Amino acid sequence: MRDLEPAPGHPERRLSTKEAAELLGVKPETVYAYVSRGQLSSRRVPGSRSSTFDAAEVDSLARRNRRESAASPGTGTEPAVRTRLTYIADDRYFFRGVDAVELAGAHSYEEVAEWLWTGELRAGATFTAPEASLKAARRAARALPEHSGPADRLRAAAVASAVVDPLRFDLSEQAVVGTGRTLIPTLVAALPPQHPGHRDEGPLARRLWARLSPRTPTEAALNALDTALGLLADHDLAASTLAVRVAASARAHAYAAVSAGLGVVEGPLHGAASGLAHRLLDEVLEQGDAAPVIAEELRAGRRVPGLGHRLYPGEDPRARALFTLLAEIPQALPALSAAQDVVATTARHTPLHANVDLALAVLTQSFGMAPAAGEAIFAVARTAGWIAHALEEYGERPLRMRPSGLYVGPRPPRPLPGDHGHAPNGHSA
Repeated sequence: MRDLEPAPGHPERRLSTKEAAELLGVKPETVYAYVSRGQLSSRRVPGSRSSTFDAAEVDSLARRNRRESAASPGTGTEPAVRTRLTYIADDRYFFRGVDAVELAGAHSYEEVAEWLWTGELRAGATFTAPEASLKAARRAARALPEHSGPADRLRAAAVASAVVDPLRFDLSEQAVVGTGRTLIPTLVAALPPQHPGHRDEGPLARRLWARLSPRTPTEAALNALDTALGLLADHDLAASTLAVRVAASARAHAYAAVSAGLGVVEGPLHGAASGLAHRLLDEVLEQGDAAPVIAEELRAGRRVPGLGHRLYPGEDPRARALFTLLAEIPQALPALSAAQDVVATTARHTPLHANVDLALAVLTQSFGMAPAAGEAIFAVARTAGWIAHALEEYGERPLRMRPSGLYVGPRPPRPLPGDHGHAPNGHSA
């Protein structure tokens, strides 16, 4: 490699575009792309159209690119992002190295969130929100049409609570963690209560239950919901989490980053998948048999919801943990039996296991919740992970989440569109 040490008396060594491109192993055009993304700075040569680059800065970028290439899984088709949060392997997943199923089973959702954010377990952690944030979120949610779903209300609440927080642009770790502790209970408070006399106090799972189910919960049912929140708190770079990291890479504040995640959650292949599984269970329970319901799904060309996961060749550990808890609750047994029937019926032609969407559907169906309740549980739970990923991304270089497009359109330059009989300036061709 070229010696980049500055000569005596020259505090800064400059490289030409060609030299910088050679050192980085890219084309000259890519060097200028690095400049436009803020990854390199340039200086125009007086009296010339060419630019020069700080040799030390170019060398630093070259070293960083080599490290990131070495850390990639090697397919060349998917981006790899270093993270200390979630590791998935062998049909298990871990939060900061700790088995996530064991963590969610032994600790509250709030404690799991604190572990993801800080790497410390804050026993007895509770989340509260300032009155201004709660009022703004409720007002924004109430202003939506009556048919609005939970995801609509959560998005409105995130935006409204951001507006009343004058410190939202503070991206320090302490400030962002503080945002997480107030935003999550604010999102829950924006959902319409099912119990008129309910008060927003106590564990988050209890507060969320009162906004999703009209039934009085048993301790076992509350524990199932709290465990579900902990299990769903993070899951590596899922679609919504990637959106959050892109927003954080552009230095959007934490509320905006969470809003980006909420915008993706509503997709039927992500956070809304449990609603489809809930409706499937409704049909199975109504007909008393999964076979005709599955047959209709397949005949319509639809995939059976709640089955299979690309990261787990075997059983989804989150589903297994939830099913174990629900099996101890009498009210959940009919829906649990229907879910088992779905898995057994589908297994006749494809070896797919139940995923967390089906387990979440058993929870929501068993306690009189609407099909969209699973989406609300997912979004509230995953907000903890989104905040954790935003924190990580704020520690990386800005705008690094910027892939290059592979242009496959018509070869430029092309003439301006319009009347082909006239030149672009309006005169006859």
